[in-house]
Amino acid sequence: MYTTNYIKASNTDEAMKSISGAAEGMLLAGGQTLLPTMKQRLASPDTLIDLSDCGLSGISDEGSSLKIGAMTTHASVASSDLVSKSISAVAVLAGGIGDRQVRNCGTIGGSVANNDPAACYPAAVCALGGTIHSSKRDIAAADYFTGMFETALDDGEIILAVSLPKPDKAAYIKFPNPASRYAMVGVFLACFGNEVRVAVTGAGKDGVFRATELEKALSANFSSEAIDGISIETDALMSDIHASADYRASLILEMTKRAINSC
Repeated sequence: MYTTNYIKASNTDEAMKSISGAAEGMLLAGGQTLLPTMKQRLASPDTLIDLSDCGLSGISDEGSSLKIGAMTTHASVASSDLVSKSISAVAVLAGGIGDRQVRNCGTIGGSVANNDPAACYPAAVCALGGTIHSSKRDIAAADYFTGMFETALDDGEIILAVSLPKPDKAAYIKFPNPASRYAMVGVFLACFGNEVRVAVTGAGKDGVFRATELEKALSANFSSEAIDGISIETDALMSDIHASADYRASLILEMTKRAINSC
């Protein structure tokens, strides 16, 4: 057995002070990964800092982008008229995460901080060229995701919000695990003028990644036929009990085509 000190921080300053003063402290957002991990004794923090009262929820229109507070739940994003009008693909993405209980507890900040290789939000942040606003700095999506369950965040650094630029059009399509609804392969496609960006989750050994070959083909010709001759390399793709690397490669192409047709 071990003892965990629970602190419900009232603001980010208190949260940062608490995490810096703990030997093995951890931050609690929605708890959809951390709490099950603790129950299995795979994590045993001496201090748990709850961020739910830190005022980090909410969605605002910043003109060319949306700014979503880190503690905003998936359900709030999915039901937001502002998100639906500005980047409808993000609302669709949020509405397809887990089940109702998960969507009402899980948060965008928790998802992005955890960087699960099968999570949906990292694909949106990458494809849209988002920015992670933390307690220390702003981090571009291209610099933020560094590997499976790894990010550019320093110890004790807290995500405050995520900014997502508004595309001309976008779509998110995933092939979900039938039990968890995690993405076995998820593709977020975003168009900014003639530039097409394609981010893939659920397939990469190192987590979310940009499918640059697909982007190049679609930027030249935005149609499903443009990617018919492309073969996805499988060396960097996961192979597990759910799907082989070869199957995931075929799913990437199929989900991309569906995303094109959904735009």
